[in-house]
Amino acid sequence: MYKVRIDKFEGPFDLLVYLLENARMDIYDIRVSEITEQYISYLKEMDELNIEVDTEFIVLAAVLIRLKSHMLLPRVTDSGEVMLEEDPRDELKTRLLEYVRTRKIAEMLGEREEYYMAVHEKPAEDLSVYTDNPDEILHVSDEQMVSAFIMFLTRKKKVDEVSRRYQKVRRRKETIEARIEYMTERLEQKFREGNGRVSFTELLPEAPDRIDVTLSFMSLLSMIRNQGYDAEQKENFGEITIKRKETAVAGKEQADV
Repeated sequence: MYKVRIDKFEGPFDLLVYLLENARMDIYDIRVSEITEQYISYLKEMDELNIEVDTEFIVLAAVLIRLKSHMLLPRVTDSGEVMLEEDPRDELKTRLLEYVRTRKIAEMLGEREEYYMAVHEKPAEDLSVYTDNPDEILHVSDEQMVSAFIMFLTRKKKVDEVSRRYQKVRRRKETIEARIEYMTERLEQKFREGNGRVSFTELLPEAPDRIDVTLSFMSLLSMIRNQGYDAEQKENFGEITIKRKETAVAGKEQADV
């Protein structure tokens, strides 16, 4: 025994609810004749496609046909009096409402399952190390408490004095562009003074540290590549001298003429 699923419908009431929604028909006011024809027509299409239809679909079709016949019966007596009886659609309406409510709950549970499938919980840890050991209580005298408190105040006072006397100096960050501008001005000034070559150390700021030297060297490389300067170092770790490239010198002389 296995469950047959027709298209996207999991059962006869699923198909019936779909037909009602598609026809914009209220469950509380079902047009039985119309919905029965649509339901049977759908089953016939399934039969033409050689799709085996579950018995539950056939049973509901029989219920709808019986209900359609009952709705066609006259509701007046031979004498012309109106027969007061319950609406024959009430049982179907109750079952449909129960099915819709159950389907909504199933959809909600499915969404919760999908959500919690993505939730990963941390495995429980053994906390007996902390829960089994009683709290430690220090047994100290009043004199020991006072002595410890005085020691704490003394250390705090020393820390406060150091904080007032000294402050942490933060070095202002300088960009390569700013250093290139500074070094270019120094170079051109030296060249105007008649120096054909300028040493790298002459381009460093006063009291340079390692950061200054690194930043100046990176700036010099950019100046050699983009600004018509050339550099020379005759020996490893020796002094670096900077001069203008020959093409740059010729161009400057022509511009002066």
